Amino acid sequence: MYQFSGKLKIFSLALIIVGALGIAFSFFSAPKTVEDAKEIIASQSHGDAHGSSHDKVVEGTHSDESSHSATSEHDTSGSHDGTNLVDKEMSAHGEHGDDSHAEHVLHQLQNRPWSAFYVSLFFFLGVSLLVLAFYASQRVAQSGWSVVLFRVMEAITANLVPVSIIMLVFIGLTVGHFNHMFSWMTPGTFDPSSENYDAIVDGKSWWMNVPGWAIRSVVYLLLWNLYRWFIRKNSIAEDTANDGFKTYKKNYNASVIFLFIFMITESMMSWDWIMGLDPHWFSTLFGWYVLATLLVSALTVIAFVTIYLRSKGALPQVNDSHIHDLAKFMFGFSVFWTYLWFAQFMLIWYADIPEETTYFLARFNEYKLPFLGMVVMNFAFPILLLLNSDFKSIPWFVIIGGIVILAGHYVDVFIMVMPATVGGQWFFGIPEISALLFFLGIFIYTVFSAFAKANTVPTGNPFLQESEHFHYYNIEHRGEGSADHH
Repeated sequence: MYQFSGKLKIFSLALIIVGALGIAFSFFSAPKTVEDAKEIIASQSHGDAHGSSHDKVVEGTHSDESSHSATSEHDTSGSHDGTNLVDKEMSAHGEHGDDSHAEHVLHQLQNRPWSAFYVSLFFFLGVSLLVLAFYASQRVAQSGWSVVLFRVMEAITANLVPVSIIMLVFIGLTVGHFNHMFSWMTPGTFDPSSENYDAIVDGKSWWMNVPGWAIRSVVYLLLWNLYRWFIRKNSIAEDTANDGFKTYKKNYNASVIFLFIFMITESMMSWDWIMGLDPHWFSTLFGWYVLATLLVSALTVIAFVTIYLRSKGALPQVNDSHIHDLAKFMFGFSVFWTYLWFAQFMLIWYADIPEETTYFLARFNEYKLPFLGMVVMNFAFPILLLLNSDFKSIPWFVIIGGIVILAGHYVDVFIMVMPATVGGQWFFGIPEISALLFFLGIFIYTVFSAFAKANTVPTGNPFLQESEHFHYYNIEHRGEGSADHH
């Protein structure tokens, strides 16, 4: 049995506390009034006049004005879908235009701590979910190589519980209008008699409505956690079961059902929680794109936790071949992510339809460095680092590549969320770092606590022996076939 060390426990708790304090400070220090926003605008304008390259409030926030539909005038939430209102008012000289612009910026600045928190929340929730989905796929495929990693994956999925609870709280606060992240939730959006009426969003009201959004969100979380609870309980029961593999078959059947539910709910979740931030824009392959970015991250996290536990002697059955296969998955799905990214970007760029290009225009104009840097981090770097087969078996090499991959896909989620909620008022500072530390602390504490509560090896799995002897035909006898690997 693995023992969760006191040092690691203290470290994780310290991360949670420091992160929580930073998050609290971020909310406390956010501007409260229009006058506060005007002071920030003035200071930023002064900085721009001296060569500052960041947060050009007037130019950056409204760089995509020509791409927005006139129907988006309702939004005062800080979303890009409302920039036409600000643009028109800015064109009118006088104090009213200045006040309207300042109010718009105020909403963006107030959104920043919420958005920073949401980026990390979604990232850690998504990674935990995709580890669960990958684990289910290994059960359904009856893969032999990964069985010795089952307890690692089960431990990582334990993080799904606390982040789901936090997401439920966030959903409740969003529905209660404690934040302005989802512009379509602005009162009057669906009322033709209101000045906030939005005909485009109203046309999607069959799906995009507050009760439906909230109920679907709760259902997603309940279904995912229900499978996680069931499979964890019965996976441990497999170790002592003497029922002719009935428990194993029950777990197999449950995993088949879960994968079917997962593929539906993951796409719906992507529409509700991410694409809903840009209510005028849509992409038919967005669910796949989000799946790819979270799956690469999940595989990287599995590799990290496995390498750490192996270094502590907790996984004696894991050898370089298992690390090699995890790295192959990291490499392969990095290519898959790039394919989806290019397919989405190229088709929208080539068609050049204004209501579609506005999504990438906002990101390219205001987030050029992270937008382009993300492509290098998520494609070029993994390709160059993990293309060589021998490198995939070297743990420290996998860690180096994995750090860049995780950072790159965090930036990917960052770019999905921030342009729609904070516009040009983005930065990577205390709110973002604090949220990352907070959820990383929860992850470490939850994962290693869960790993210490069960046998590190799933002794009741019928494919355990094949997994333990995996290295014989994968590396030592490469090219000799696998017929005599036992």
